[in-house]
Amino acid sequence: MDNSHIAGAAHGTYKSYLIGFILSVVLTVIPFWMVMHPTMAPSTIAISILGFAVVQVLVHLYFFLHLNTSSEQRWNLVAFAYTFILILFIVVGSLWIMHNLGYNMMLD
Repeated sequence: MDNSHIAGAAHGTYKSYLIGFILSVVLTVIPFWMVMHPTMAPSTIAISILGFAVVQVLVHLYFFLHLNTSSEQRWNLVAFAYTFILILFIVVGSLWIMHNLGYNMMLD
């Protein structure tokens, strides 16, 4: 009895892992270069780094965690989306509370 392939589990190929690795390296080197050799405004660099970080997260989810829109992965995608929304609420809510506390504690 061969249990090496679990139903519904996605398996990557050597090619997909190699593509994911190369994309991850490129998406890390470019922001590093942007910081080490600043040719733009700091706010532009920060926004660019944030964009590269989001793309890198998507690359990792697709190439290494095999999260896609196939029917086998639908519940994993839903669970990830729910987790992302929950974390977004917690982070944005915390920042909002800290901003309001800082504003209300200012003594003029």
